[in-house]
Amino acid sequence: MSAIRFQNVVKQYNGTVRPSVDEVSFTVAQGSFVVLLGPSGCGKTTLLKMVNRLVEPTGGQIYVGDQEIRQMNATHLRRQIGYVIQQVGLFPHMTVAQNVAIVPSLLKWDKEKTAVRVDELLTLIDLPPDEYRHRYPSQLSGGQRQRVGVARALAGDPGVILMDEPFGAIDAITRTGLQDELLQLQRKLKKTILFVTHDVEEALRLADKIVIMRAGEIVQYDTPFQILSHPANQFVYNLIGAGDMVRRLGLIRAEAAMTPLMARPSTTEPSTVFSPTAVPASVEPKPTINRDDSLRRALSLLLASNAASLTVVADGQPVGEISLAAIQNAAGKK
Repeated sequence: MSAIRFQNVVKQYNGTVRPSVDEVSFTVAQGSFVVLLGPSGCGKTTLLKMVNRLVEPTGGQIYVGDQEIRQMNATHLRRQIGYVIQQVGLFPHMTVAQNVAIVPSLLKWDKEKTAVRVDELLTLIDLPPDEYRHRYPSQLSGGQRQRVGVARALAGDPGVILMDEPFGAIDAITRTGLQDELLQLQRKLKKTILFVTHDVEEALRLADKIVIMRAGEIVQYDTPFQILSHPANQFVYNLIGAGDMVRRLGLIRAEAAMTPLMARPSTTEPSTVFSPTAVPASVEPKPTINRDDSLRRALSLLLASNAASLTVVADGQPVGEISLAAIQNAAGKK
């Protein structure tokens, strides 16, 4: 089921020779994390802003769910879509709680329901409500303000969230932490996220699928794994640095190259990893790796442990395994 569908979408500003967005068509599946990636001026932010009609399309159709956006009231549409920008845009004269409560207030939620939702979201983004709800934006760090911006986007419980380079002004260490938190939130809440960035590493780290754009057109739309393994052309190859094998491994999550448990053939003898009660006392358990860890870390663990494969875990539970052959394939075998 699609959450957003672009159909021959065009945006051309008056007085320009070329469209900023030129006949773009693709679908964003419900609950997926899709990144728009490309150099400055490629049309990615324009495309994002057309979803909530901050920019009106010149041609084509955009559907949110089964509704074409120009058939909807623009204000009503925007209240159904979360929106996070680089500079956060918190109101400086409002407390954290008041900033998060903006959309619920517009939706006419009662005060008790709004207060519960605010506290729930502040807890979710690891800003304890008792400590942070009455603070003002000036009393927060840049990373904390960005978290509040994410909470505000989630406040009305939208199905779709648009994010326009939200971590672009954050230092590298804080940025990595926020990326991790966003991945965890997306997995927990199953929101559909359309995310703009020009940072290749960020795109490869976060995305389920990536739309690579150039001069208003889509050059490739696929998973990070497939784009790294099979770039559509030289532009994509150069953009993502596909020739650097070590870098490539550092940007691919273990989940992308693992063999899921459900994919194991039924004829295979039971693995000691998946039947721990059957493990003989003399057999060493396999090393484990989190599904969000990189293949570079996976390779390091395999070499250090001399194991044939690793168990991939999520929330402490095994979800698959990864071998040296799978890592080699991800590194560039075609």
